[in-house]
Amino acid sequence: MASAEKVSPTLLVEEVVGHSKPVARKMFVRRIDRDYSQTLRRWVQGLFLALNLYLGVQFYFFVRYFESGGLTPQVSRPAGVEGWLPIAGLMNLKYFLLTGEVPSIHPAAMFLLVSFLLISFIFRKAFCGWMCPVGSLSELVWKLGRKILTRNWILPRWIDLPLRSLKYLLLAFFGYAVAGMSVSAIGAFLNSPYGLVADVKMLDFFRYMGGMGAITLLILLILSFFFQNFWCRYLCPYGALTGVAALFSPARIRRDPQKCIDCSKCAQACPALLAVDQRPIIRSAECTACMECVDVCPAEGALEMSLPMKRRLPAWSMALGITVLFLGVVGFAKWKGVWNGNIPETIYQQYLPVINELTHP
Repeated sequence: MASAEKVSPTLLVEEVVGHSKPVARKMFVRRIDRDYSQTLRRWVQGLFLALNLYLGVQFYFFVRYFESGGLTPQVSRPAGVEGWLPIAGLMNLKYFLLTGEVPSIHPAAMFLLVSFLLISFIFRKAFCGWMCPVGSLSELVWKLGRKILTRNWILPRWIDLPLRSLKYLLLAFFGYAVAGMSVSAIGAFLNSPYGLVADVKMLDFFRYMGGMGAITLLILLILSFFFQNFWCRYLCPYGALTGVAALFSPARIRRDPQKCIDCSKCAQACPALLAVDQRPIIRSAECTACMECVDVCPAEGALEMSLPMKRRLPAWSMALGITVLFLGVVGFAKWKGVWNGNIPETIYQQYLPVINELTHP
């Protein structure tokens, strides 16, 4: 087939070797509008990366105040760091569904989990493709690898499929553990010394990383350099959860076979390695709604993110919808006065110096 740049926007006819009659080729109507999906997505990714960095720095100074015995400046604890406590979010969500009460320990973890699941349900797995800081950093790494090595490697299907199941097995393990906990067991765990300062333990993982943790992260970094989204594709249980929610989403990447010119650029661009060029609708839980396939499609109307009845979802509506849902859930929790937990400062005064001494003598 001729390239997109050489095909006229009229119906073409060509002779096929070995056939006496001509075979009609598809009409190619070139896209003349500029696609802003990747520009918008990078802005959203950058903003959420910056937000996570800001929350991390503020939380660090909050912890240091208690570790130093009040010798460093005191700052307020940012509840947003609980986004890094997805297991606490699952526990609190179950607690809320069974009791109708918002838990007092790490409630922001639940609201953030709910916002991410809502975003995944409405806009597919957009949390992974637009918001997740780990996913954004992973994307930077594999794209750097592609730029330096001119390509990324793809595992054989017989290895790829079993590896992809790992993240769902991890999700099933955590889901089974939480499902087996009673309301009283959840309350007891969250009010235990470990549960109360689980956010500090997460911070300490990065501050005082041991040799095994550093080696594991280095291996994942190297693998991500060679293979697209290695962590996200094979190991992330959070991505598995949002993928399950995305299966019920009305939003889909839809391909019009009549307008598609079969150039396969969409499949080549897909970070999830989906056969976008072969299916009229992408239903896979692996689709992160990144819209990279839509960005590279040269044919007008051939490939779109859309709702049923072909109602198109442009990139700006994705970015706006994701932001509104996220801020709406957070704003609702703050308005109701249930965003911040009720952990007294005396708890931090009691436990943090001890944790610091045991972790980093």
